[in-house]
Amino acid sequence: MDSYYDSYKPAQMAALVETAGVAKARMPLGRMVTLAVLAGVFIGLGSAFYLMAITGADPNYGPTRVLGGVVFALGLILVVVGGAELFTGNALMTIAAVDGKITLAELLRNWGVVWVGNLAGAVALAVAFWASGLLNSAFGEMAAAVALAKVSGGPLVWLVKGALCNALVCLAVWLSVSARDTTGKIFAILWPVTAFVTLRLEHSVANMFLLPLGMLQGADIPMAGMVGNLIWVSLGNIIGGAGGVALAYRFAFLRGQA
Repeated sequence: MDSYYDSYKPAQMAALVETAGVAKARMPLGRMVTLAVLAGVFIGLGSAFYLMAITGADPNYGPTRVLGGVVFALGLILVVVGGAELFTGNALMTIAAVDGKITLAELLRNWGVVWVGNLAGAVALAVAFWASGLLNSAFGEMAAAVALAKVSGGPLVWLVKGALCNALVCLAVWLSVSARDTTGKIFAILWPVTAFVTLRLEHSVANMFLLPLGMLQGADIPMAGMVGNLIWVSLGNIIGGAGGVALAYRFAFLRGQA
């Protein structure tokens, strides 16, 4: 018999994620919007922490990138432990949809509402940082440089980096489900998130903060460039999270049990 201190086993985790997906899909709209805005703010705070951590250092230096990843993890820790609705993590709801526990319309409603809510929270935080005067420093210069680097790719680069990124983000959420206490959840989240930031992969909600912040600092980024990045990275995030993680674990542990 499992004790309280044992971690949940993968098959149990799959069932818990599926149950959570049903609850997320049927959440009242007001609560969903509120929690989505909070998640945008939380990921923005992690992104700002990341920017400050690497300010003044060579952003191409490996250990600097690892440090940036460690502090960026604050965002997903706040989402998972504090409770919020994050578009990228909600790719795991695909398990519930494939098993017929929620409809495609319910899944898309959640993704659409949460994406917009995440955007609102992230942009609002970027404006708050601009109004605070914090950008009038080396921090602002780093914000502009990071934003410019993010739009230097193209659709294929953004799509693939988005898929790889959200495979790691969804693995972070997945691993956190195995833990029965807060400390376990934090450590489960920390390493996959550190990896995707260190590898410079693309997270749509982080970009919802970083791109507007860089633009407010004066980075020469056309609106079409920001919109294109967010669209392609978001599609990649769905592919990596829904296909690379959710469907793989559903096939492994829940197939034939719906």
